[in-house]
Formats: sequence, structure tokens, C-alpha cells
Amino acid sequence: METSIVGVGVSVSDRFRSVAEEKSVRIENIAPRAQRMDVKVTHRAYHNGSREEETVELTVTGKGPVVRAEATDSDKFTALDLAVDKLAEQLRRAKDKRVDARNHPRGAKLDKNSGSLSGIDVQPASADTLRAVATGEVPVVSDGLDDEDYTPVVIRQKSFDAEWMTAEEAVDRMELVGHDFFLFIDARTDRPAVVYRRKGWDYGVIALDTTAAPAAEIAS
Repeated sequence: METSIVGVGVSVSDRFRSVAEEKSVRIENIAPRAQRMDVKVTHRAYHNGSREEETVELTVTGKGPVVRAEATDSDKFTALDLAVDKLAEQLRRAKDKRVDARNHPRGAKLDKNSGSLSGIDVQPASADTLRAVATGEVPVVSDGLDDEDYTPVVIRQKSFDAEWMTAEEAVDRMELVGHDFFLFIDARTDRPAVVYRRKGWDYGVIALDTTAAPAAEIAS
């Protein structure tokens, strides 16, 4: 498996490259179809350098969905170990889920005639939550936050290309990226939706009604 390593705000030593390449062998053994692992090391300093941290992001690509994991620590080698552990666990969970689904079919079922789903808890998004985000009551900040504006209670904003898929496919992608939720466009309804993890192999889906409220009402 090919390994690519880059540093943002920090130099990448030959020792770190060597350790990262050794760790990639572990991932390759778990995911033999993986073809490439990208390692990104980002250095951040907060409050005039009084606190520094290293974030290691791992992205595995190959024959199948992209798998990502990241970890942060004051030491980049420790962050690398943590990120590799997360990535390995995500790959194992995804593999176990596939085996479990083959041996014990359960969960969401699609009615081919009506297109309806059973086995997944579908809930409408809260109007109060949507209004709070739209009016700025819930702060949204980008990853380019200045050090002096740093606060531990923020929502960091990221944008991704919309992907159309089924709820079942979204659950699989969620497991691979190691998140507790996954945002997607429901291929059956063309509506924005998010799947989220509950307990064990139980999942839920929250779908948005595409009928938008008037802009004046949201702003009031």
C-alpha cells in the first residue's frame, strides 16, 4: 500500500515517516483492498503559544469507500498511534457489520412496491433546532478560526459534495469514517437526511422536509 505523508505548519522527520510507514502495514493487513494511505500532520498553537497540539489525519483509499480517522495530542507520534487505532477499529467494525448482516439479516428493510423503510427510526428535524442554526443562536465557525477568537464551545463548519444514496449505504459509510452520524441525500426521496448511531447495530434517520420556511420568518 502506498503511503503519502505531509505536514501543515510542521516539518515531517524521517523518523516519523518511517513509523507511519510501519503503521500502514497494520492497516493493510486489516484492509487488503486498500491501495493508498494519506497521512496529514497539522500543528496548531493556541493562546500565544501557551498550548500546542498535533493533529494526525489518516485517509485510506482503494477498492471501496474512503475511510478516515484523526486524533490530536501534544505529541505527533502519540496522535499517530491513536489515529491508527481508530482507523483499525473502524475497519473491523465495518467488516463485522458486513458479516453480521450476511449471517443475521435485520435492521432496515425496503418495501420495493412503496419505497418505504422499516426497521429504522425516522424522525423529522426539530423546527426549533433549524431556526436556532439559521438565526445564529448556535454559533458556526470555520476551521480558519483565529487563535484570539478560540473558544472550546464552537461548531466547526465543513462542506462536502452532496451524495445520493440509500439509508443503508449511508450507515455503511458512517461506520467507515468512524462518526456517530452521516449526512447524505436520500436517493429514494431526494431529501437531505442524516443517519446516526443509537445502540449496538441500531441506527436512526432524521430527514428534512424540503418545504422551506419564508426567509422573513426565519430572520424574525
